[in-house]
Amino acid sequence: MPFSPRSYDDLLMVVDSIRSQLGDKASAEIGIICGSGLGPIGDQVEDPVVLPYEKIPGFPSVKVVGHKGNLIFGKMGGKKVVCMQGRFHPYEHDMDLALCAFPVRVMHQLGVKKMVVSNAAGGCNPKFKYGDLMLIKDHIFMPGLSGWSPLVGINDPRFGARFVSLHEAYDKSLRSELSNKRRMRLFEGVYVMSGGPQYESPAEVRQRFTQKNSMKDVSNFKH
Repeated sequence: MPFSPRSYDDLLMVVDSIRSQLGDKASAEIGIICGSGLGPIGDQVEDPVVLPYEKIPGFPSVKVVGHKGNLIFGKMGGKKVVCMQGRFHPYEHDMDLALCAFPVRVMHQLGVKKMVVSNAAGGCNPKFKYGDLMLIKDHIFMPGLSGWSPLVGINDPRFGARFVSLHEAYDKSLRSELSNKRRMRLFEGVYVMSGGPQYESPAEVRQRFTQKNSMKDVSNFKH
């Protein structure tokens, strides 16, 4: 049968493949997803073990410029991490959100309990300047408001709860800790995802994204 990102058995097959290739190196406690232009984050991993996506069953190729397409295991700050050097965009894969969320499920099976997501986005707050950083405290998932979700379809309880609470999906204590340690200009706000690949029109920005501390982007995924 063809691979399906909605199949728990296929998930285990992919995890087994990674472990067979990397052995005990295929484990981590923190997962990092590098957004557009942020691939160099993966280059900071210490003692890296690099596994290209083309060697991972079910992982599609990454075609967007700035996304190398590597899964990198190693350490950062004394913690075991796995870094996605390039992510999947829904608009590249027929809006298959389950496929885009699949690597997160893989990382969870490999021991990841905390996720760090990153992206390059446009700011709606006029106080933001090019290059500013914003901590995500909450999000608005526009496709989800019209029924799109990686959880749509037949539910396999082995994946976890069918109905997932997103209350404080972005850990408040971790955000507070990072804010206290900051050495740079840092904002906190609401992240908005639209479908893409086209950018929002000026009218859509004015109508939809009215939060004073909000960002917008064409495709970032947290699941």
